Amino acid sequence: MTRTFVLFSGVILLLVACGASLMYGQTTIALSVVFKALFYPDPQQIDHILVTTTRLSRTCIAVVVGASLAVAGALMQALTRNPLASPGIFGVNAGAMFFIVLLAAWLPLSSSFSLTWTAYAGAAVAGGLVYFLGTLGNSRASQLRIVLAGAAITALFTAFTQATLVVNQDGLDSMLFWLAGSVSGRSLALLLPMLPWFAAAMSLSLLLARHINILAAGEEVAKGLGQRTGLIRALMGLCVVGLAGGAVAIAGNIGFIGLIVPHMVRRLLSTDHRWLLPGCAVLGATLLVLSDVVARLLIQPQEIPVGAMTALLGAPLFIYLARKGMRHG
Repeated sequence: MTRTFVLFSGVILLLVACGASLMYGQTTIALSVVFKALFYPDPQQIDHILVTTTRLSRTCIAVVVGASLAVAGALMQALTRNPLASPGIFGVNAGAMFFIVLLAAWLPLSSSFSLTWTAYAGAAVAGGLVYFLGTLGNSRASQLRIVLAGAAITALFTAFTQATLVVNQDGLDSMLFWLAGSVSGRSLALLLPMLPWFAAAMSLSLLLARHINILAAGEEVAKGLGQRTGLIRALMGLCVVGLAGGAVAIAGNIGFIGLIVPHMVRRLLSTDHRWLLPGCAVLGATLLVLSDVVARLLIQPQEIPVGAMTALLGAPLFIYLARKGMRHG
């Protein structure tokens, strides 16, 4: 199969997943009704209202968040040259989450602007700390040291988040479901102001793809070919912060999408980042949309936070990759 065909098949699968997300929930809505609700909405029809106000926003947010986390994971794995790297494992998500909870406990985060920049700041601080600790005493980070640094920063910011919630009991109940990672209860009004930032980070990632391929050949080779490696790494880090921080601001802490999707795309499509990054965007969006559908159907009328579903999928693969790395290390 050609890479174009595989990528096109992924887009078709994403459209099918989006259709399922619009159809299924506590109430099943026929596909014909979904089409009418999207193109000829009737404000008097309950099913039309459900599709256009609840399920459409939920599906769009899952697409954007899933794509962003997957691409951020691929960039982190290239940046650190570590197959275990992802925003969730390396503390980026935890940092963004802590900053949001900290400010929400004492200051109102009523606008998407304040929410976005708070998440970006937390993601940048956490990512910077991990890289600093991973390279401390050495100009280049080893895989083991940076994994340990990521685990430490994740644990640290998670503990800070829990302590903040304990101190501020009033905000505990309302924050718990968001902390677990969920795309429910979000509106397009939260997503739309952030779309330009997601688009800018995604576009910059794609523009860097050729440079990332050269960087993957090694630091010396890249410099010998005229690559400004420091600038490329800084831009990659900026993209990770923009994608992962924005995703946490919208959906909370959703882990493992950034870990498992790049590995799947490398097997199915290519290791060339010019194909890998678009493939991660498509498959990441598909996986999160399908995980959300399963999360809302599994224990009706209740629903599982989608972050728990992705953890169930990702944790076994993380253990497998860690064991594989230990055997080869």
